[in-house]
Amino acid sequence: MTLALGCIADDYTGASDLANTLTRAGLRTVQTIGIPADDLALPEVDAVVVSLKSRSIEAGLAVSRSRAADKWLRGRGASHVLFKICSTFDSTDAGNIGPVMDALRADCGEANVLVTPAFPETGRTVYQGNLFVGAVPLNESPLKDHPLNPMRDSNLVRVLARQSKTQIGLVDLAAVTRGADAVRARLAELAAKGIGAAIIDAVFDRDLETIGLVAAEHRFSVGASGIGLGLARALVWTGKVKSAAASSEAGAAVDGPAACLAGSCSQATLKQIANAERVMPVLHLDPDRILTGADEAQRALDWARPRLAEGPVLIASSSTPDQVAALQARHGRDAAGHAIEQAMADISEGLVKSGVRRLVVAGGETSGAVVDRLKIPGFLVGVEIAAGVPVLRAVGAQDDMLLALKSGNFGGPEFFADALGLMR
Repeated sequence: MTLALGCIADDYTGASDLANTLTRAGLRTVQTIGIPADDLALPEVDAVVVSLKSRSIEAGLAVSRSRAADKWLRGRGASHVLFKICSTFDSTDAGNIGPVMDALRADCGEANVLVTPAFPETGRTVYQGNLFVGAVPLNESPLKDHPLNPMRDSNLVRVLARQSKTQIGLVDLAAVTRGADAVRARLAELAAKGIGAAIIDAVFDRDLETIGLVAAEHRFSVGASGIGLGLARALVWTGKVKSAAASSEAGAAVDGPAACLAGSCSQATLKQIANAERVMPVLHLDPDRILTGADEAQRALDWARPRLAEGPVLIASSSTPDQVAALQARHGRDAAGHAIEQAMADISEGLVKSGVRRLVVAGGETSGAVVDRLKIPGFLVGVEIAAGVPVLRAVGAQDDMLLALKSGNFGGPEFFADALGLMR
């Protein structure tokens, strides 16, 4: 295998988002769960997205896992590696974006690194280094209330400077709109000043194409799926890969019941759950019962099993931001998050043992816990359900399965029904 592009994603739903973007741009793409084992048979592809569950873990552990993934990808010929982060730049002042960026930049010897979470297609833009969600700055949007990594500062130059050991600069929109040569000149200017990384503005889709052309000339970049789109288009335009259609094998039918799990507390997911109640049975878990040791997972499985033969079901641990804050105040942020993730993982395992072969999961941390518990080593990327969310076929798993892994704020109001409609 000789890869045109290697990617390291800091959570599983973000990895699916990126894999979907690369596939749409014409790259044959596989998403792996962790670093693949040597005996995992992968098809011939242009790009591999290594999924890590490293966004909210201790920074040193995130660095070591990311460095190991980088080594594996470069050992398969990847001359450029993208460290894929969330389009809301989810992180704390301790990391993990800055520490991982610093380590991978040092490993590959780059003078400076382009960084952007912008993806205008999904309403994420960066202007003067500030991240906007639609028309408002990140810190004024509903996305500021991530339960593990709340984002209270929209200025990414400041955010990244608090995490990184290098100085952080800015490549502003004026340079981007003048084209690739202007971006190259600005990067050279920053490098001469010892500035090791630069947030780069992007407001329009064409800005991603300029960024991708420049980034592809370097060995490393950091960003969300928008920069992945720019890189993919640059690889196709420069003839480094030949555009290919998405694998039809990824979406081939799978027999068996279907179920949905929702752990995200985003406004989008809460609305999607409410809409799903019109078309399928929905069970709302009691987070306090999970935290106090009651077997809420077993209650959920006892509720779901007799209903699976009649059609899909949805089990949700999602709560409003106020409810999440109160739960965290009673039990602690980390303890609450971990307990709920493990309960959802227990439920997923029980559902699969009960015959479920089509599984839709909403929420990055929930998806990570579920896929880890099911021990799925990788996925073939299929058709797009919604922007950033493809159908995924398990590779190397014991059972043939289709999954969809959704970041909390992705998808339309009828996402669960839409997903199941494409996973027949």
